[in-house]
Amino acid sequence: MQPDIAHHAALDARLVKAARGVKLLSLASWPADVQAPFLDGAARGQPQLPVIDYPRLDFGEARREFAAIAAAADETHPLGRYLRESVHSWDIAAQLLESLGTTAVTTHSIALFGTPEACLPGDGPTTRDAAGHFIAIANELDHELLSPEEQVPVSATALQLQLQSDLDDFFDGRVITVELDPLLIAKAAAGATRIRLRQGAAFSDYDRRQLLQHEALVHSLTALNGREQAVLPSLSLASPRVTATQEGLATFAEQITGSIDIERMKRISLRIEAVAMALAGADFIEVFRYFTDAGQNPAESFSSAQRVFRGVPTTGGAAFTKDTVYLRGLIGVHTFFRRSLQQDRLRLCRRLFAGKMTLEDVVLFEPLFDSGVLAPPRWLPSWVSRANGLAGMLAFSLFANRIRLDKLSADA
Repeated sequence: MQPDIAHHAALDARLVKAARGVKLLSLASWPADVQAPFLDGAARGQPQLPVIDYPRLDFGEARREFAAIAAAADETHPLGRYLRESVHSWDIAAQLLESLGTTAVTTHSIALFGTPEACLPGDGPTTRDAAGHFIAIANELDHELLSPEEQVPVSATALQLQLQSDLDDFFDGRVITVELDPLLIAKAAAGATRIRLRQGAAFSDYDRRQLLQHEALVHSLTALNGREQAVLPSLSLASPRVTATQEGLATFAEQITGSIDIERMKRISLRIEAVAMALAGADFIEVFRYFTDAGQNPAESFSSAQRVFRGVPTTGGAAFTKDTVYLRGLIGVHTFFRRSLQQDRLRLCRRLFAGKMTLEDVVLFEPLFDSGVLAPPRWLPSWVSRANGLAGMLAFSLFANRIRLDKLSADA
């Protein structure tokens, strides 16, 4: 191994060790036993603001190690630049966790994930503007558009069996295990080798496909492929700086496989508007009512609202802003795929699955993939491995964008 590669590989090993305890989402999330008392009060018309007892955390040792890694990395080297940006992201995440329960979490969250007012790629409209667009379209459409089979709820137990079968077929064996979790507030959560479903929750047929494409074949798959990287095993970690690309890629996977429906786009968009409301002063009860007024049931509304208030006071004026990255990431990934087709570089799209990285990383790493320093992805979803089909869909998208809808006659 070349000395510069070996040097940065050693630093990356130190990063993996130092970041081990910085579990942003799990440490900031609420305990499951908060939900029932709140919903009971809400049902009686007397909801009370939840009070969350967060742990007092000290990541001083990890943050000192992050600083040492950054100082030792060569910022002119692709691996050095990646390491410096990664440890900076982990350091902000550590500061966020050290300030759980305070408004300071908002400042660190915005540094990591941005705000609803951030512009979309290409100096487009704001993320909040895009969210309003999807909410309006969803509200105009009637649920009668759903076919009868799409309206039949699927139990968590049935979905567990179906999803496990899908994954075993994909991997030709048991690589990812699907489990039921009675303590999970979210409907689902994915790790490298385990996907948890909330026991007792009801799912739809779209949920099954969304979980397969989004959670399993993007989030879990990139973690598994990242573990195959001998030089850069940190590509298996969900570094906060890769969140926009990860969520954008996962949502794009839903879109390109036909696994997303307008209600899913509405849920994503409602969360963005809810973050904006919380930042503007809305408290947890107001945000909870916003979701119920939008058509979500009380349990779903609680789950959606707690995402917005992870780690922050529930009294308003603060928010955990991660949910703002979904639409921004989707637009960024979609644009990246189209540009890669234009430049005859679809290989970059496949390499995005070699680990958890940003769009900028995969371009920066191109010579490292070409030389074999970084390994190609071991596993790929079928939609991205079939280059001809992917190219066909992207080519049509590129051409269709040239058509001006405002120039078409009303009866066209």
